[in-house]
Amino acid sequence: MSRRILGAVVVAALSLTAAAINPALADERPASKVTVVFDKPLPNVPGKSMRGVIVDYAPGASSPSHRHPKSAFIYATVLEGEIRSSVNGEPEKTYKVGENWYEAPGAFHAVSANASDTRPARLMAVFVLDTTETVLVTPSAK
Repeated sequence: MSRRILGAVVVAALSLTAAAINPALADERPASKVTVVFDKPLPNVPGKSMRGVIVDYAPGASSPSHRHPKSAFIYATVLEGEIRSSVNGEPEKTYKVGENWYEAPGAFHAVSANASDTRPARLMAVFVLDTTETVLVTPSAK
């Protein structure tokens, strides 16, 4: 057996053992990965910028509940897979490729997760916000 395969087997076994010893670990989901793909000032709206991000979700991945900046208008669209989302207390909805939603400034995003435990998912979010904003996501309980 190659070292790479043996290493993967050992990591998997340790993960299963840790989950058996501490059941809370079994409930943890991997986090999403966020990549800024563009960031441009709006020439006709001084002090505002448009920022685009790609959010990649591994199978079963999710983002913690969060808020975005109070200046941020957000449009999100699903590029791959299916995304579960709930914003501002609205019922959770599953969005498929090509479907989209809008988030008002300061909205509370309670659920943002890959709807599948076996396939990846990806979305693009476009922010229009104050150019001085540096933090796009702030974890929040409500």
